[in-house]
Amino acid sequence: MKTTQISKRTSPLRGEITIPGDKSISHRSIMFGALAKGTTEITNFLKGADCLSTIDCFRKLGVQVEESSDTILVHGKGLHGLLPPSDILDTGNSGTTTRLISGILAGQNFTSILSGDDSLNSRPMGRIMEPLRMMSAHITSIRDNNCAPLRIEPGQLCGIHYHSKVASAQVKSAILLAGLYAEGKTSVTEPVLSRNHTELMLKSFGARIESSGTTASVSPCEELYGQKIIVPGDISSAAYFIAAGLLVPGSELLIQNVGINPTRAGILKVCRDMGGDITYLNEKTAGGEPTADLLVRYSHLRGTVIEGSLIPTLIDEIPIIAVLAAFAEGTTIIRDAAELKVKETNRIDTVTENLRAMGGSITPTEDGMIIEGTGALHGSVINSHLDHRIAMAFAIAALASEGETQILDSQCVDVSYPGFFHILLKK
Repeated sequence: MKTTQISKRTSPLRGEITIPGDKSISHRSIMFGALAKGTTEITNFLKGADCLSTIDCFRKLGVQVEESSDTILVHGKGLHGLLPPSDILDTGNSGTTTRLISGILAGQNFTSILSGDDSLNSRPMGRIMEPLRMMSAHITSIRDNNCAPLRIEPGQLCGIHYHSKVASAQVKSAILLAGLYAEGKTSVTEPVLSRNHTELMLKSFGARIESSGTTASVSPCEELYGQKIIVPGDISSAAYFIAAGLLVPGSELLIQNVGINPTRAGILKVCRDMGGDITYLNEKTAGGEPTADLLVRYSHLRGTVIEGSLIPTLIDEIPIIAVLAAFAEGTTIIRDAAELKVKETNRIDTVTENLRAMGGSITPTEDGMIIEGTGALHGSVINSHLDHRIAMAFAIAALASEGETQILDSQCVDVSYPGFFHILLKK
């Protein structure tokens, strides 16, 4: 167990920051590169524990992945070239790895078993098992609890039109990836649009992808083809430094090359709605993914309402948004976010617990929370519950709070942002 101590910041945060590569895009670049013909070259890949779990799984499936200091080379095996694993595929703490690879494995002619750590093996997998079974996949929960470990056996897949109960990129992606191996067209319609990295990247690899409104469809194709991928900076990681810049008096931070895909960047809208001073610079697009440098200046914030179709675009950022709300003037209401309950922790509970520990006024609700901005918090002992986003959100809270804060089990940030505390404390 590692504990990190953080005291109130007494000087402004200034300068430039480069954010690690986007976690969602890094995962997908390995997976799609493995299924492609030829070599996929990836730069700015996120070497966090979750993405390394994806690499490990595909190596066990016979894919050669070369790592250097600045580049990942994936030597693809083609859509039908994966090999039977000799061991359980260990997905660690990565829900993305588990759910997306399930869609791929459902279309293979061999049996595989997926399992992760205790936290991963308690997260719901029924949401992908149901649609995959509708496609005639043979996927079972070994403990019969709709959680991993999962056994996936060979099956002849058929295309379906699935109406998803939740707006989840992981559910959508699992189905679309299975659709690459299915007979006929496969479509997913969501209640509201979730992040669309899978659709954008699969299309760049040569897949027959169509998108219209909240529906994405894929038709079988002969092959995918290796690509050069430059992974943009992760908006979820940038969120912590955006918040720090907004909260620490006198701060002015330039956060470089951040992905601003509108299906993912809801936090930027929320920060601006709260009065945050954020300017987009050097906007460009690569591989269908828009990026920008973000100039963030200290701001006086006000409460806001966050709900509806905005929620899927910022679900991972709600812990840090809650921190911003605690320092804002007025009330912030977050609703339609029941998905928070099935993340690495129940984030409604863990945000409530830790914000109250720092003197914040927060009322949990069935699908979100109500936060009364006090304008001030105090240092405390923060239990991360091994949830990386809780640890990082309350590390930022500590910078703007009186006294000293201790973040317990702070090593958990390594799953998405290795080196986070080093960068934060030296700025």
